[in-house]
Amino acid sequence: MNLVPMNAILRHNAAVFGPDAAALIDGDAVISWSQLEVAANRRARLIQAQGIGPGDVVTFNLPNGLEFFETTFALWKLGATPNPISPKLPARELGAMLEAARPTLFIGDGEGEGAPAGLRRLPRGVDPVGLSGQPLEEVVSQQWKAITSGGSTGRPKVIVDHRRAVFDVDTPTLGQPAGGVILNPGPLYHNAPFVVAHEALCAGAAVVNMDRFDAERALALIEAYRVQWVNFVPTMMARIWRLPEAVRARYDVSSLQTVWHMASAMPVWLKEAWIDWLGAETIWELYGGTERLGSTVIRGDDWLMHKGSVGRPTPGCQVQVVGAEGQPCAPREIGEIFFLPREGAGATYHYLGADSKRRSDGWESLGDIGWLDEDGFLYLADRRADLILRGGANIYPAEVESALDEHPDVASSIVVGLPDEDFGQRVHAIVQWQPGVATPAAALQTFLLARLSRNKVPESFEWTTEDLRDDAGKARRGALREARLTLLQTADCAPDWVVDLRTPARAKA
Repeated sequence: MNLVPMNAILRHNAAVFGPDAAALIDGDAVISWSQLEVAANRRARLIQAQGIGPGDVVTFNLPNGLEFFETTFALWKLGATPNPISPKLPARELGAMLEAARPTLFIGDGEGEGAPAGLRRLPRGVDPVGLSGQPLEEVVSQQWKAITSGGSTGRPKVIVDHRRAVFDVDTPTLGQPAGGVILNPGPLYHNAPFVVAHEALCAGAAVVNMDRFDAERALALIEAYRVQWVNFVPTMMARIWRLPEAVRARYDVSSLQTVWHMASAMPVWLKEAWIDWLGAETIWELYGGTERLGSTVIRGDDWLMHKGSVGRPTPGCQVQVVGAEGQPCAPREIGEIFFLPREGAGATYHYLGADSKRRSDGWESLGDIGWLDEDGFLYLADRRADLILRGGANIYPAEVESALDEHPDVASSIVVGLPDEDFGQRVHAIVQWQPGVATPAAALQTFLLARLSRNKVPESFEWTTEDLRDDAGKARRGALREARLTLLQTADCAPDWVVDLRTPARAKA
């Protein structure tokens, strides 16, 4: 083990890999280790002048780019904790996130409706030119990041990571190539892109950063910079796969040694397609949470033997599946998934603005449901809160969405449960079409009946051209469902943009 404080890691890498070697490639700019170190020192002094020091939480809503990386490393140099949030939040949600985090300083744009009174602010884009780029007095952040989550419920929570801001340079994260090149295609305010991009820099890998995801652009960057390692979400992988085959074949991606995916459910058909394209040993999957309670990992060749699995527990954690009465589930019996980290209950994180789902024995749930097979491989069903109960049967939206997304005209889909007089709930699909196409709802039902049992097939549909998931694969299923419930409660009949395929009697009821 060779621990280096993150406040000194840029200097360390400049010494190991060369001061002029590329650390960050952002658009047309190539920033060396020494340049990033100087820029972070200057920005640290700018932030320090706002009264920030060890232990302070600093919230910022900066877009992907150089200022984002300068800010995170600057905060670690001050012993502070970075709390990145989306730069696209409406005023009410921005205010709710600032209220949950209660930061000492907010860096970025927007006032935030209902934000804490007297909050100190620093606009984005302030140039620290003229400030010293020399190293600061070294201090280690005791909590290296605070990631805000929970926007889908309307009640944001901040997940404060208890890990100190130090990095073991002898153990790169998830096999990242020290001295190599990785691609960051995701929004840095989400946990997975934040972690893998910053820990890649700590490991000495050059990070090719995308300001926003574009499928063909990602392939072009992989070819141009001979990228060896990338972390996608299934939404990105689907968009790449939907490119015309001639477009995919235009780019040389033979440099890719490792492709990870995480953060949302992966459809079986899509994973099979990527394994056929790049090889089973290239494709890896991780399931876990920002809370670091535990995780599972699986490589493509193991996945082919356990299709649909998210893997077995990684060293340092335990996993169990628990039934409704609190009893351990038998193999292949569905229940709620619980983890217990090696460090013990409450050791890896704490929430701001929420309470954990920790049991009295220390085991804790992220709210997902699934099952274990006889070999100890974990399979996910869905989020417990998203479960649809139709006529006493459990229907998992992720399974229906996976089947919908197989249709060549479907860019993405979200499935929710809506009230039904007969069955309690009906399955309703919100479908994002590929540009310029539209398949009738009845034909889509026929397509799904070849893949799902009849009770799982949506009975009502609506269409949109707007993205249903962001670049991190996240969808606000709860908010989408609530919006439709509000419409149903205030309208005499279904909106004209909904196609209802129930029998006339049931639809009227």
